[in-house]
Amino acid sequence: MMRLAACLLSAACAVAQTSTLVIRNATIHPVTASELAGSVVVTDGVIAEIGPKVTVPKGARVVEAKGLHLYPGMIDSATMIGLTEISSIRETQDAAELGDFNPQLRAIVAINPDSEHIPVARANGITSVITMPSGGIIGGQAAMIHLDGWTWEEMEVARSAALYFRFPLMSATTGRRSSAAEPSRSSFAETRRRYEEQLRKVGEFFEQARRYQKAKAASPAGFKIDLKFEAMLPVLDRKLPVMVVAARERAIKEALEFAARENIRMVLAQVREPGATLAELKSRQIPVILPNTQALPLEEDDPYDSAFTLPAELHKAGVLFAFGTFDSSAVRNLPYQASTAAAFGLPPEEAMKAVTINAARIWGVEDKVGSIDKGKWADLILTDGDPLETRTQIKQMFIRGREVSLENKHTQLYKRYMNRP
Repeated sequence: MMRLAACLLSAACAVAQTSTLVIRNATIHPVTASELAGSVVVTDGVIAEIGPKVTVPKGARVVEAKGLHLYPGMIDSATMIGLTEISSIRETQDAAELGDFNPQLRAIVAINPDSEHIPVARANGITSVITMPSGGIIGGQAAMIHLDGWTWEEMEVARSAALYFRFPLMSATTGRRSSAAEPSRSSFAETRRRYEEQLRKVGEFFEQARRYQKAKAASPAGFKIDLKFEAMLPVLDRKLPVMVVAARERAIKEALEFAARENIRMVLAQVREPGATLAELKSRQIPVILPNTQALPLEEDDPYDSAFTLPAELHKAGVLFAFGTFDSSAVRNLPYQASTAAAFGLPPEEAMKAVTINAARIWGVEDKVGSIDKGKWADLILTDGDPLETRTQIKQMFIRGREVSLENKHTQLYKRYMNRP
């Protein structure tokens, strides 16, 4: 029995020892401070010490990183990863439900931890993402997850990061035209009618939610719970932000008016043409999630580089922003959205912040992720250069201090066909 106890004790000690990690002699890029040469000590998944001279705990695992660069893991602020696999196969789609208003639905419980897109995204330095529903007007609750874990509970960073809201808009497409220059009046009238009907339904839904809130506060004992309106309470209390999709200036203005009228916290998503709204976004401190910068202009007569230069315009205006791919398979391209912006006027350090600490600040998790700081989770990538450059290789990745595999379907196929007879 004594020998058995000694064996168990030694095994427990071994486990405790492996929970400490030291990444030594790296060029550290904290993002929130200037780069430095030194080491990082990680204990139980949390950064315990940073500096040029650190004490290596006895029994710690040491990763020699001389000549390499240490960055915080990147964050994609808008994806459907884990919810959609193959767009052409209905059975692999779980991002939308029927109905216009589904605030009670939580994306996190539908995530597939075995999605092939997850290891592909990890291989390019992304450690966390916002994954979101997409159906109806209010699709449900977006979640922030780590790209590692056997279950969604293990992957969770923030179970409810935002309420996804696709703001009603009047489509620029007017249908069949009576002539090359004059749109069909009937189709325009029909489009406007549908648009106004959707706005009316949204207003009614929020009004019903406020009535529910007042009724529950007035008589909480024995109150009959309605899951849809119960999910709206954190929104009405300004505890949960609303992720509002609005691309053009007109839709953005109307979304701003709506947010002010309903007194809700808002994060603008998929912004392409903010126009004159930049000053108001700055004054009201409304953050923005930008879509793919490597995109064509929305209109034929727009500048060819309108998508490339938009991040620099937001930075110049003082608007807090981050990048999102709004996809599942394209998450791996997140670094190149930032690098394209850097090539068109955005300072390189701000481009890096847009995929790290800025994203963490927008989603309220800056105390956990987004930079290399003492007390934060050790979400780290070890690289041979700037991770925003295409030639840079991710050498190692750590999520909450645990090294995760960079193997994925692409590397497997590469090895398979390189070794063919």
